[in-house]
Amino acid sequence: MNLSSLFTRDALGRRGFLIGAGAVGGGAAWASAALLTHPGAGGAGAARAVAARPELMTAALGSGLERVPGALTQARATAAPSRGGLTAAARAARAARELAPFADRLPVPPVLRGRGGRLTVSMRTASVRLHRDLPATRLWTYEGGHLGPTIEARSGQRLRIAWENDLTGAFPLAAVRVPFAFEEGQPLMWDRPGREGADPRGDVAALPPWTAVHLHGAVTGGGNDGWAENAVLPGHAQLSEYPNQQAATGLWYHDHAMHITHLNVMSGLAAGAYLIRDAEEDGLDLPAGERELPLVLFDRNLDLDAEGRFTGDLLYKGIVVADDPYELVRPFTGPFTLVNGRIWPYAEVAGGWYRLRLLNASNNRPYLLKLVTEDGTAVDAKRFVQIGTDAGLLPKPAPLADGIALAPAERADVLVDFSAFRGRRLRLVNALPEPGIREDVMQFRVHGRAEDTGFRPPAVLGAAFTPVAPEKAAKAPERMVVLTPVYPKDPELWEMAETEAPTGKLPQDGIVQLEDADGRVRTFKRVASSYQDPVAFTVAAGSTERWSFLSLEKSEGSYPHPMHLHATAFSALSREVYDVSAFTFFELDGGGYGAGTSKPLKRVRAGELSAAEKGPKDTIALNPAELVTVAARFHHTPGRFLHHCHIYEHEDMMMMRPFVVQPKAVIDLAPHGAHGGSPSAGPAHH
Repeated sequence: MNLSSLFTRDALGRRGFLIGAGAVGGGAAWASAALLTHPGAGGAGAARAVAARPELMTAALGSGLERVPGALTQARATAAPSRGGLTAAARAARAARELAPFADRLPVPPVLRGRGGRLTVSMRTASVRLHRDLPATRLWTYEGGHLGPTIEARSGQRLRIAWENDLTGAFPLAAVRVPFAFEEGQPLMWDRPGREGADPRGDVAALPPWTAVHLHGAVTGGGNDGWAENAVLPGHAQLSEYPNQQAATGLWYHDHAMHITHLNVMSGLAAGAYLIRDAEEDGLDLPAGERELPLVLFDRNLDLDAEGRFTGDLLYKGIVVADDPYELVRPFTGPFTLVNGRIWPYAEVAGGWYRLRLLNASNNRPYLLKLVTEDGTAVDAKRFVQIGTDAGLLPKPAPLADGIALAPAERADVLVDFSAFRGRRLRLVNALPEPGIREDVMQFRVHGRAEDTGFRPPAVLGAAFTPVAPEKAAKAPERMVVLTPVYPKDPELWEMAETEAPTGKLPQDGIVQLEDADGRVRTFKRVASSYQDPVAFTVAAGSTERWSFLSLEKSEGSYPHPMHLHATAFSALSREVYDVSAFTFFELDGGGYGAGTSKPLKRVRAGELSAAEKGPKDTIALNPAELVTVAARFHHTPGRFLHHCHIYEHEDMMMMRPFVVQPKAVIDLAPHGAHGGSPSAGPAHH
């Protein structure tokens, strides 16, 4: 019996989608049966229980089998061997484990600066070695490197970039889709290389070099933002203008082509740093030059030949964890961690302070980064401090006693003091339970000679970013965005509007009720969910708004949704935990599923915000059963922009919605109902 036979069948046709509840902690998902209601008139009707999501599926979504009670028993009883057989799986696992860590020096990309406010960046095909012991890999690249060049700009100085598409050749990434299978004693399928006997997908092999470059975090007009559908083919250039009217910060560029971002980034168009400098940063005398290192992290998988040897080619392996009534494919994670495009590299550093510009550019994998000595002891937090986050400097340094948590697209600007470790080696590791084939990210080799530049972290850092005052935030217009669970239908991103409580019994499709800590019940209705739906959110240029993101995912420990807003920076106001068990699915008249709350979702407790989350951000991690609210300032840069989950597979499956920024005087003259307007300001719900 395969995994799909564990699911209840219904009248729905087969549909394919990509799921993202990759659990990393304990706690089985949907431990009790979900309810499907037959609403009838007004939502009334009897409830019918369907099979709970099997614990094996929870494990297949990312949690180690040993962490989910019953999953190992289910795996042994139900999972068939992979098509390659046990021997092939064992060979693949051995190949992964035998690839030596810390064999390659960390590559540092070249720095580009505009001349006369202009710069040209070429996307071109190149062969690059990902590891000393691997054959070269053919990639689509920015300027020939697996990591694009670092672009430096000055705050307030406009830069126009021509992103030229000079790509040639067939799509450089083999993609396969294979059914999940458990094999005793072997790593799970996503943590071992090779195709598992599957043939490459012809639809992916046929993709043209169609690219759109998005400068993530840039405050620029909509016409320069890298709109996903305005991609270009070879022989053409994307012309973008960046005003750089931002404080010193670490932005980054990556592909954002509609429907295929998750594949284009893995073909080699994953990332390049874009650093904005300003006078305030200059005055801090932070480590610079060789003592400032970009560290861009992502995970990848590699192909094997028939004998189990590495070919050097990258592999996109999609694992099908259910195939009826839906095909559920796990968003990509892979066994190998790369830093600046090399697998588990090392960096030689001198004693004293360094500045590390960290970025998680993975499709789906989160990191909890810790710096440890040879025996695994964490480096003292006084020597490992964070000074900045996504959109700029923090007000003061924040010690990193618990490590650095980075969801996809999040950044951390970090200072490390290597002076106490002369002649020793430190490792940067991923301390989450499922880090890939090994926890290592990279190694630092500290020179034995004494070297002190006299630098000490300043007590005060940035004053350019000030959080929105709570009293102002409470009066700001509010946006509500809801993310639905994975099963039994596609996970969706809903835009909501507050409304009166409906008549009739609940649940009703698209109706979500929340009860806050004071017992006040608020009702929201879905106003948009598909990417193709009309614009529902129109923002006044220059305004401040509250955006609230609610995850209805029930599986504790699942990978977070990294929620990203284009065209703005924000700071978090609150993180709250809700009991989301009353969100339920039901059958609609005529077929298909509706979803809503059967009773108000109650607030359980306040969550915690890190120092980084209170600073300038453009992406924030949304964990299961959490409501995260941020205060966003929208600049006078009008246009059409996007908000979305930054798991690439999720944005490509349409967990992404457009919003519009317009001058208020223009909004005031818009015909009634022409597009979504600014919401009414109301009291905060916290």
